[in-house]
Amino acid sequence: MEGDEAPLGINAFTLIPNQKYRRSCRHLQSKKDGGRLENLHIHYNCGYFQIIPVEIFHKVLCYLSVTDISVLSMTSKVVGTQIVGYIATSSGMRRLLLEGFHSTDISKKSIAMEHYRSLGLLFKRCTLLLPTKERLKFVHNQLLKNPCFRMGGCTMFAQCSGFACFGMLLQTLIAGWDELECHRVFNFLNESANLPRKMQSVVCSRPGATRKLELQVRLFYRRILLDHWEHQCDIAFWLTRILKPWPMVNQARLLYLLYGPMSLSDGQIHWHHMTQLPASEDSIKGIAAAIRLLHENAKEWTADDIFTLLEELAGFPQEWLLENSARLLICCGNNMCFTFLANKAVNGRLNELATLIVFLSLVCEKDGYCMDWTVKMVHRICKVIPSSESRWNFLQAIEKIFARVTMDMIESLMFSGLDEDEGVTYNMYNMVNAQAEFHKEVMLCAFNNILT
Repeated sequence: MEGDEAPLGINAFTLIPNQKYRRSCRHLQSKKDGGRLENLHIHYNCGYFQIIPVEIFHKVLCYLSVTDISVLSMTSKVVGTQIVGYIATSSGMRRLLLEGFHSTDISKKSIAMEHYRSLGLLFKRCTLLLPTKERLKFVHNQLLKNPCFRMGGCTMFAQCSGFACFGMLLQTLIAGWDELECHRVFNFLNESANLPRKMQSVVCSRPGATRKLELQVRLFYRRILLDHWEHQCDIAFWLTRILKPWPMVNQARLLYLLYGPMSLSDGQIHWHHMTQLPASEDSIKGIAAAIRLLHENAKEWTADDIFTLLEELAGFPQEWLLENSARLLICCGNNMCFTFLANKAVNGRLNELATLIVFLSLVCEKDGYCMDWTVKMVHRICKVIPSSESRWNFLQAIEKIFARVTMDMIESLMFSGLDEDEGVTYNMYNMVNAQAEFHKEVMLCAFNNILT
């Protein structure tokens, strides 16, 4: 009954699974899931970072360097906001605010400075869309959590590098800001540290009476606002902001406070150093560099302002030794020195001018400068003096002052005690040599035609 057999194929008990249907279901399901993820990705403009919990996002940031976090903060506004939130957390601040500011290891200090440069870039990028005042407030609030960034918060502030790291961070943060915004930065720092009241206390007290406060003011301004800039015009801008609100006599005092000689061991400013002993070039060159900086780069300072500042400085806290005043002029540079001396010549102050010439000669002899520089300076000044009679009186005054100073030194040597004998002898020796070298250069200049 082969003919009655049902053919191999479909019968009541054989069903072919609808594989196409099952396959299409899986395809449709995966397509549906993919579309949901795609919609989530489109809906959240920072991608999958916004989908994950904040805690996980913060954990991810722990594996990134400060530089990488700053780059990530630029990807979108939402990511930047989340990074700001991470910075504000205690764990974020513990990780980002490196400590160890009291280490004497130079390599560690260098690493810390570089870290805070990167941190400044992070703050700059993640707060980019905030107003200036809000940006400063946010950064300041984070830094205040470490006492080494607060004025008066550190007990070892003379050796602490906290202000220096703060300055590096601030320089990176405000790089490229216009002058109006930098004015706001200065005002914000002054107000937050209560500096107007502290500065008033410093300038109204006897020099050295508030040693700790004087040192705090010096380190705050030097390490945060003045020491890290590469361009001279930037330093001149900040120095002008510090000095200009005060009368000229106080400007001279503040300039000495910021750049005058200081003891490295105890952090004491040597207020009377210029009035008692001949100062080394290293003790004066900081003040001279600051004056030259204001004269050459600051628009708000006239020549008369600089001359008045020099006069006030040389009389604070008492009259400086004339040798130190002459050394200051030499350190201020050739142009600045000539302009200052020529101003005295034009105003008829010939005796003062002749005295300075004598002590310029002494400084050249002591410090190893060429004496022909002083002679050439006298020659240039004579061209500025209007009348021949005044020029003759000026040259005679130089000779008289040479003789008078030498005689004063001889008398001092004769009547001084044994403790002062060596110093007086050394000064007289240099003064006699200076006079001889000065006259030798004058003779060479006078008889140059005969000798060649």
